[in-house]
Amino acid sequence: VLEKIKEIETEMARTQKNKATEYHLGQLKAKLAKLRTQLLEPAKGPGGEGVGFDVAKYGHGRVALIGFPSVGKSTLLSTLTGTDSEAAAYEFTTLTCIPGVIHYNDSKIQLLDLPGIIEGASEGKGRGRQVIAVAKSSDLVVMVLDASKHESDNHRNILTRELEACGLRLNKSPPQIYFTRKKAGGITFNSTVPLTKLDEKLVNQILHEYKIHHCELLFREDADVDGLIDVIEGNRKFIRCLYVYNKADIVSLEEVDELQRQPYSVCISCYLHLGLDYLLESMWDAMGLVRVYTKKVGHKPDFGEPVILSADRGGTTVEHFCNQLHRDVSKSLNYAAVWGTSSKHYPQRCGAVHVLQDEDVVQIVKNKKAQADNSELRGRFRNQSDEPKRIADRVKKAALKT
Repeated sequence: VLEKIKEIETEMARTQKNKATEYHLGQLKAKLAKLRTQLLEPAKGPGGEGVGFDVAKYGHGRVALIGFPSVGKSTLLSTLTGTDSEAAAYEFTTLTCIPGVIHYNDSKIQLLDLPGIIEGASEGKGRGRQVIAVAKSSDLVVMVLDASKHESDNHRNILTRELEACGLRLNKSPPQIYFTRKKAGGITFNSTVPLTKLDEKLVNQILHEYKIHHCELLFREDADVDGLIDVIEGNRKFIRCLYVYNKADIVSLEEVDELQRQPYSVCISCYLHLGLDYLLESMWDAMGLVRVYTKKVGHKPDFGEPVILSADRGGTTVEHFCNQLHRDVSKSLNYAAVWGTSSKHYPQRCGAVHVLQDEDVVQIVKNKKAQADNSELRGRFRNQSDEPKRIADRVKKAALKT
């Protein structure tokens, strides 16, 4: 499989990009994606299970540190979490996955220090596939780079290429393409926007490469060949990524300024503890975590321990907030009184679909039936009796034995 991938990549590099060759290039891209998917599948046969990094999920979010060897991943983990991760002056000091926990804004964020990956990691070099598999299960990827080598070694592009080869898409949103396979009826092709990068002939060629002859396709955006292949494959993970340039204390201020102005970039120095607060803030914003405080009727809000919600893990609506408290609360919800930036006035009565924002205060009001069915009131204090409403529904007692 690796040889076939190499052949297709060399052919794509040789082929000129113009109108005449776009169909040929599209077919090659589809073949390449199919082969890469085969490469990611576990080997069939009598061989034992592969050894991965088994780390249990903990906290409200998971962040994976990815980068080349000796860029300061272990030092960053030790600085932010206080967990001891071995750091030394030689490469590949870390050989397994070391977890730590960041306590920030009343939340717990799990930080994973992974072994350094090298070029060719997507093909399995240097345990690269296990490292990338852990990154797939995280909510945010922090790519640690060396600020002193950013011009000579293009580490950022190499790492992005390796992650994309394994089905990770960094800082991209899923393509707005509706795709369903059918048993009959041929290929139905529609678009709500004018397509400039694809046409029907190219789409049919790509579908033919995947042996798909009956399906429905609807383009809601001007997507390219890669976007269509991602939708057909269906195993892509779209994830946020922060590019963290460590060792910023050994480069000039002009270089730091240039790096900091790039999108999703943060410059830090673990040695001098520079920029770590801004890094934590950027991680919080990138993960989209939301703190929601609870309030009882007639009491002051409880600002002690918030409920942490996130869009990646469930959602940030009032319904998800209720499910975090107890699964029965959302069934008996009448309305929620909300104070904070998500409400138009204080308090605003909101339903289950209202989207909450950071540091909102929520008071849950149950409906009358739920209050009446309150099991805390017993005996003659209960509002409703246990007896049936109608006489016809009463169950006759069995006759006494004599």
